[in-house]
Amino acid sequence: MDIVIRPATTTAELLGAGHLYDVAPRPEWADRFLAAHGHLMLIAYVDGAPVGFVSGIEMLHPDKGTEMCLYELSVGEPFRRRGIGRALTHALAAEARRRGCYDMWVGVERDNEAALAAYRSAGAADEGGFAMLTWDFGSPAGTLQPGS
Repeated sequence: MDIVIRPATTTAELLGAGHLYDVAPRPEWADRFLAAHGHLMLIAYVDGAPVGFVSGIEMLHPDKGTEMCLYELSVGEPFRRRGIGRALTHALAAEARRRGCYDMWVGVERDNEAALAAYRSAGAADEGGFAMLTWDFGSPAGTLQPGS
């Protein structure tokens, strides 16, 4: 199985990977994503079809410089456990280094064993406990709220 990983540069590419997202992507959001400085998505293809993606966002702070947040990793069910998630994570890390980021990080729920395994196999170090606090401003139109 030959895997090709390349950055998404068009709305059509982002929409073409729509089956890998949590909900259907919207063209206007895809356009904004591509136009936003520091946002990137790498898509993995097998036989020309998208089978996985990783998205990243550069985060800049005045006293720290720039780091890469691995925002989301997704691999289609039939292609899991074949190293695609690891390859996508390595590709994002390489791009982060190329952009001058001093590190890369990701937040993962402790019970998400598949994600933890993928990130560890790609060389990530576990820095201990993590708490995620959110402010809910309402879901974007057309998406589902938990329990709805």
